[in-house]
Amino acid sequence: MWKKDYVFTSESVSEGHPDKVCDRISDAVVDAFLTEDNRARVAVETLCTTNYIVLAGEVRGPDHLTHERLIEAARHCVREIGYEQRGFHWKDADVVCRVHSQSADIAVGVDARDNKDEGAGDQGIMFGYACRETDVLMPAPIFYAHGILRSLAEARHSGAEPGLGPDAKSQVTLRYVNGKPVGATAIVVSTQHAEHLTADDVRDIVRPHVLNVLPEGWMCDEKHFYVNPTGRFVIGGPDGDSGLTGRKIIVDTYGGAAPHGGGAFSGKDPTKVDRSAAYAARYLAKNVVAANLAERCTIQLSYAIGISHPLSVYVDTHGTGVVDEEQLSLALQRAMDLSPRGIREHLHLDRPIYARTAAYGHFGREPEPDGGFSWEKTDLVGELRSRFGAG
Repeated sequence: MWKKDYVFTSESVSEGHPDKVCDRISDAVVDAFLTEDNRARVAVETLCTTNYIVLAGEVRGPDHLTHERLIEAARHCVREIGYEQRGFHWKDADVVCRVHSQSADIAVGVDARDNKDEGAGDQGIMFGYACRETDVLMPAPIFYAHGILRSLAEARHSGAEPGLGPDAKSQVTLRYVNGKPVGATAIVVSTQHAEHLTADDVRDIVRPHVLNVLPEGWMCDEKHFYVNPTGRFVIGGPDGDSGLTGRKIIVDTYGGAAPHGGGAFSGKDPTKVDRSAAYAARYLAKNVVAANLAERCTIQLSYAIGISHPLSVYVDTHGTGVVDEEQLSLALQRAMDLSPRGIREHLHLDRPIYARTAAYGHFGREPEPDGGFSWEKTDLVGELRSRFGAG
C-alpha cells in the first residue's frame, strides 16, 4: 500500500521557458512534415541561446520542405510565444538548420515491407498513468502547476498583463490526507517581468491567478507563497539560460507522480514509440480509471527497434483495482492494437497536432475535433466495463 498522509510537489514551466521554446520549434517541424506527408519521419532537436537557434536531426519527407522553410517555422514559433526582446527576438536571432536525411539503417528496421509490419523506431520503455485526484484523472500537483502558468500566459497574450514576460515557472506542494489532496502547503511562481515592475507588483499580479486555479480554500498561507524569490526576473528566456529539446520530460507527463521511461516526446513523429506508446499507455490507464476498474493505474509498455509488437504490457493498479491485473492487461491488448501502426491508427496520430502539446503538459488536456489530444478520450470505458461485468 502507498503512503496516505504526506506532501508532494510538482513543477511546471511556461511556453517561454528556454527548453519549451525548443520543444515548440521541434514539434512545429514535426507538424510541417506531417501536413505535407502523413508518412513522414522526423527526429529533430533544437538548441537556443542568446539570439541563436540551431535545428539538428533527421527527416524523411517532401523535398520542398527546405531548410529555409524550417527556419521560417522556427521564427514563427518564437514570435507566437512572444519574444521580441534585445537578447532573443524572433526577427533578429540567427537560425541555423543542420537537419538531414534519415539513416537508411533506421529506415530498413522501421518501414513495413513484404510480410513485415512497421517496426518500432527504437527500443525503450514507456509509462502511462491515471488517478482520481482531478476531473481529468491527472495528479493534482502537476495539474494545478500547469493551470497557474496557463492563466498567466493567457493574461499576457490578451494584453491584460502586459508587464509579464514569456518565461515563467511554477511549483505546487499539496498536502494529502488519506491519499487525497486537501490543500497547498507552498506555492512558488517565478515569472519574467518588465523592468518597471517591483517585486510587490509582480506578487499582486500573480496572486489572483493562483487563487482562481486552485480549488476554493486550498491556498497556502502568505508566508509560503513565493513569487520571484530572487526579487528580480527581467532577463529571461534563452537570453538568460540556454534551452534544449526534451529536457522537461517530467513536466510533460505526471510531475513525478508516476514513473517515466526516459524518452522525450517533442520533435518525434508518431512512429517513435517514445512518443506514441507513452500516449497509448496514458490512454489505456485513463480508460481503466474512468471505467471504475481502479482508483489509480500505471501501465508500462516496452519495445525493440524494428519489432512490430510490444515486448511487455504491465499493469499496476496499486492495490485499488477491482479486477485481476493480468486479466486487465489481456483485455487492454484486445481493446487496442499496441503495435506502432496500431497505436498510430487507433489514436489518429499521423496528423499535424503536436506543436500545441509542447507546453502545459501532454496529458490532462481536452480532446480536440481535429484529433489533438486524442489519447485523452475515454471511449474504451464501455468495452472494459462490459468485459468485466461492470456494465
